[in-house]
Amino acid sequence: MDLHMSIICSTFAPKISIMVFALVTGASSGMGYCYAQALANRGYSLLMVSNEEAIHTKAALIRDAYPALDIRSLVMNLGTPDAAKQLYDYCHEQHIEVEVLINNAGVYHDRDILDDSVAFNELILYLHVVTPTMLGYYFGHDMCQRGRGYILNMSSITDRIAVQRLGTYGATKAYLSAHTRSLHIELRGKGVCVTTVRPGAVNTGLYSINSTATKIGLALGYIVTPEHLVKRALKGLFRGRARVTVPWVWNTILLFFVALIPTSLLRLIRRLGIF
Repeated sequence: MDLHMSIICSTFAPKISIMVFALVTGASSGMGYCYAQALANRGYSLLMVSNEEAIHTKAALIRDAYPALDIRSLVMNLGTPDAAKQLYDYCHEQHIEVEVLINNAGVYHDRDILDDSVAFNELILYLHVVTPTMLGYYFGHDMCQRGRGYILNMSSITDRIAVQRLGTYGATKAYLSAHTRSLHIELRGKGVCVTTVRPGAVNTGLYSINSTATKIGLALGYIVTPEHLVKRALKGLFRGRARVTVPWVWNTILLFFVALIPTSLLRLIRRLGIF
């Protein structure tokens, strides 16, 4: 191809528009939906991902509230081995540039490990370990090349509570906290902020707490609303903090006393059927 023809082809070649987005997983309800709302309020277009069809309805609500933004929804099961690569490829195919990645998708259990099914054990490992790790890996490369980006991983205060009935859940959150701290150190000098969020009790309906106990917890500040958590989490993320614990005072007290409980006492509690 001669130079003249090259110039003509360059002139008339279609220009691909890259759009800057915030990507929120598990965005159809609870904290994920609150993250989506808060980021739209900050002016971010959104890609909201969930394994529930309700994600389309929730995206429509935000789209109506912020008509100037590009609000998209995607139904995808993130609890599979190659989910992160599929989601990353989808964003590239759609020319979506992810500036903010919120790894919020997850599941909770309060059962003995052996009472969980094989399918559930695989699901929690993929959702809490494999998928957020690989999403951070894929999108982290792009963010580092641009010299700007934000990654938020939702952990839990159970990352330091190794007790019965929370074995797999707490262990996966411990991994996520450790991994995120390392990523924070590795990427901060490249312009990418990575933050771990460690909530305690959040009033999302996920836990079996009666209404009276919930009201008392909210009044005392031991239980927080998802809106409060998200506000604190995003504030920490955009300020470049490595870790955000909410509520900090109550969780610090709880973890201090939990650390003092010997394994022998936990076994006794188990035998007595207290927990």
